[in-house]
Amino acid sequence: MTSRRPDSFEGLGYRGREDPSFSGGYSGRSFNNSSSADLQHWVTTPPDIPGSRNLHFEDRTPQFETAPGAEETQPTAPPSEQLNRFAGFGIGLASLFTENVLAHPCIVFRRQCQVNYHARCYHLSPMTAISVMYNVTKTQGPKALWKGMGSTFVVQGVALGTEGIISECTSLPRELSHKWIPKQVVGHLVLKGLTYVVAMPFYSASLIETVQSEIIRDNPGILDCVKEGIGRVMGMGIPHSKRLLPLWNLVFPTVLHGILHYIISSSVQRLVLYLLRRNNGSRKPLSSDSGMDTVQSMLDAYFPELMASFAASLCADVLLFPLETVLHRLHIQGTRTIIDNTDLGFEVLPINTQYEGMRDCINVIRREEGTLGFYKGFGSIVVQYLLHASVLQITKIIYSTLLRNA
Repeated sequence: MTSRRPDSFEGLGYRGREDPSFSGGYSGRSFNNSSSADLQHWVTTPPDIPGSRNLHFEDRTPQFETAPGAEETQPTAPPSEQLNRFAGFGIGLASLFTENVLAHPCIVFRRQCQVNYHARCYHLSPMTAISVMYNVTKTQGPKALWKGMGSTFVVQGVALGTEGIISECTSLPRELSHKWIPKQVVGHLVLKGLTYVVAMPFYSASLIETVQSEIIRDNPGILDCVKEGIGRVMGMGIPHSKRLLPLWNLVFPTVLHGILHYIISSSVQRLVLYLLRRNNGSRKPLSSDSGMDTVQSMLDAYFPELMASFAASLCADVLLFPLETVLHRLHIQGTRTIIDNTDLGFEVLPINTQYEGMRDCINVIRREEGTLGFYKGFGSIVVQYLLHASVLQITKIIYSTLLRNA
């Protein structure tokens, strides 16, 4: 009787009676004498199913033993690397918090000193600035020095959004590559100038909220800055005096201050970052402790950029302090703003200036207040950056301690 099976049935590796290795039925002896290679033809491996695992001979179930390759397929970062990421995020967050929150009282007092042409005390020293700031807080409450903080974030958001929109709609580059050409630099500065022009009315509204005395100031909302800025453009909203300068007279000093601040801060930041990285790259480890070398390498990865940003902001603010004084006086003129008396901190004063423009403002300040009149409130900027440097140093110490313990 002929077999109906095909001569070669390889679908399941079937071995029939015609195979020489098959000897007389399914006895235990014949099964045990079969080689492992022959047994492999009897079993087929099913396809991999997501969430399942194919078991073979002498394999255990997953609930009793973890597969050897599980650690390689799902790598986890070591604790030191996780701590490094967390510490880097914490350092950046601490720097942003210091620049925008802790330093805000110093910014408020500095702007009030700059626009106060009545002031007899110029507060060139940080000690006198701290004394008057304490008096203002004691009289009006702690929030007197944090007023207008929400509007400053609004102005930053408007500037960032405007810069992104203009960059997308035009060919003006938002960032400069390492191999830049003069045409790209000009286009980039034009983009920055247009951004300052669009954000200018909102900057004026934010400036008023910052210097306005808390005694007569209502509780404005966060979006009041946007409403007043639009009203300033359209000539509506709060009535102003006839001494209010039109916005087109404020375009040149605003754009000039913004462009110069950007150029100085960017140049100083690149220079300081280059020097710090070259110094860190040329420095050789003095100890054989690998842990200390790891800590130092982590510090070199994060802190050069923070220190470069700190030095850039400091240099730009110090060099442009006189121009900022002129700019703020022009923006505040004719807005019927009442500020705190920066001589004592217990009274309020109205702002009634009559500058015709930027040149007239410079001449009047030089003639009536002297050269130091451009530096009113300079002590507050010293306090601001001393506080910033202290926070950076404290975070560096905490960061080094956490890395050594890890």
